Amino acid sequence: MLCKWEELPQNMQNDAVRPYYDSLQEKKFSLLLKAIFDRVVSLLMLIGLSPIFLILAVMIKMDSPGEVFFRQERVTQYGKKFRIHKFRTMVKNAEELGTQVTTKSDMRVTKVGKKLRGCRLDELPQLIDILQGNMSFVGTRPEVTKYVEQYTPEMLATLLLPAGVTSEASIEYKDEERLLADAQNADKTYVEVVLPQKMQWNLQSIKEFSFIDSIKTMFKTVWAVIH
Repeated sequence: MLCKWEELPQNMQNDAVRPYYDSLQEKKFSLLLKAIFDRVVSLLMLIGLSPIFLILAVMIKMDSPGEVFFRQERVTQYGKKFRIHKFRTMVKNAEELGTQVTTKSDMRVTKVGKKLRGCRLDELPQLIDILQGNMSFVGTRPEVTKYVEQYTPEMLATLLLPAGVTSEASIEYKDEERLLADAQNADKTYVEVVLPQKMQWNLQSIKEFSFIDSIKTMFKTVWAVIH
């Protein structure tokens, strides 16, 4: 649910964010349904998929040294910071060896990691983040702080809702790594080219938000992964 306007972080209380806030205020029932759906379904999926979690954890440990989970600080609703859960797909200390965006031919990706990323199984542990309330099944992908600091006043509207595992932008840019593969400066290209384009999709999704559309996006994501 949305907090009161005056309780938003000061930088979010701007004229560009206000129309998105007012639009969401009119959809409180859909927001409630979405919140209940997220908690219930994430719990059921965590229980049901626990054997798969165990198998993938063993594969990751056997493939390369390091932790099973990749934990990184990300930004979610109202600018709150949290440590995201993902299966580790890169070598240990990968962030010290390159940028915070991943390209198609990134040498830091492990053999098992490449397979996990190909079918997005590395995202499964985010069910934990959904259950904790830090994320939702559908919403703007959570960015690292340094990218959020580049947001325009309008882009801050994406922080009105919890970050998501998937979104329309995620589907449209499912081959993002390929887009960055030939960039001389992947970070710069992401901030100046890719991020603004993705944000147009994210902002449009907030304007047109509905619980039913969120469910449709989840099915579209599954379709995009298997094709």
